[in-house]
Amino acid sequence: MEIRRAGSQPSAKGPAEYFTGVVRIDPLFDREDPARATAGMVTFEPCARTAWHTHPLGQTLIVTAGCGRVQRWDGPIEEIRPGDTALIAPDEKHWHGAAPTTAMTHIAIQEKLNGKNVDWLEKVTDEQYGA
Repeated sequence: MEIRRAGSQPSAKGPAEYFTGVVRIDPLFDREDPARATAGMVTFEPCARTAWHTHPLGQTLIVTAGCGRVQRWDGPIEEIRPGDTALIAPDEKHWHGAAPTTAMTHIAIQEKLNGKNVDWLEKVTDEQYGA
């Protein structure tokens, strides 16, 4: 058993090539083989968001604070709030982030397939975001 104490792992800025706006990523865990699960707590400032992306084995988002948005390719923008869980299917093209005037924090859980848990695509435009 291993206990990772809150604050024992450094926060990181969401890289500009994969995120728009101010994003903070706090790692929660990254399991070793044969386990595949990884998780992080991600905080998006208002209007901040991910680029379009997919996950080979899907992703689960658990909203813990604020108000956010999530959208799958060719689907409507959906509002997400604390207590909501978004279940994203394997290889489903999507993005997620904060609402225009409210920050949002979620826990993101995904699994690695052949050592990879995400495929990053193009950025979400302001028009796609609905700003």
